[in-house]
Amino acid sequence: MKLNIANPATGCQKLIEIDDERRLRVFYDKRMSQEVPGDSVGDEFKGYVFRISGGNDKQGFPMKQGVLLPHRVRLLLSKGHSCYRPRRDGERKRKSVRGCIVSSDLAVLSLVIVKQGEQDIPGLTDVTLPKRLGPKRANNIRKFFNLEKDDDVRKYVIRREVQPKNPEKKPYTKAPKIQRLITPVTLQRERRRKALKRRRHQAAKEAEAEYKQLLAKRSKEAKEAKLERRRTSSMQKSSSA
Repeated sequence: MKLNIANPATGCQKLIEIDDERRLRVFYDKRMSQEVPGDSVGDEFKGYVFRISGGNDKQGFPMKQGVLLPHRVRLLLSKGHSCYRPRRDGERKRKSVRGCIVSSDLAVLSLVIVKQGEQDIPGLTDVTLPKRLGPKRANNIRKFFNLEKDDDVRKYVIRREVQPKNPEKKPYTKAPKIQRLITPVTLQRERRRKALKRRRHQAAKEAEAEYKQLLAKRSKEAKEAKLERRRTSSMQKSSSA
């Protein structure tokens, strides 16, 4: 079985192959998200604590959280489920997934270092990979650089250098588009939206008042016409008598 160990503190990960079943026995019958001490895996892992984050069996089927079985099952999956990506709206599909309990059928087991031990693991804990991308959201950039509200966030965007495939061309830098950035144009658009909303509300109020006035006028005319008809009919009766 291969162990794919990730270290979030340094951003590194390493694939280690272990053939001895006795060293792997500590992971068997454990569920995903459980923490396992790494002392029995080997002397180099003494003091380490790992969290089981997933795995694949020998045929490539992934482990699925919440399926409390050590073998493979076929489940009807829809949008929002792990191990499935719908291609159309409302699509559901029956797919094979492995349960979240670790067994000897797995080819790769994914682990995350929760606690670092005494010794460094070469290529995993002794090297720190710099973050390739900086923060993108305006508030996160402010938090990252400890900026005030009045500071211009656009001056603090982390740019990264891109090496073109053609060696004759010069390298250039790229920066992300800042999300949730409040600019004068954004404020102007918001003001316009509010003004349109107010205008629509005022127009609706005026139309309602006009309609009520028209109804009152029509009902008054209908009453007057009714009285007029009564008056004429009573006059006709009196003249005939």
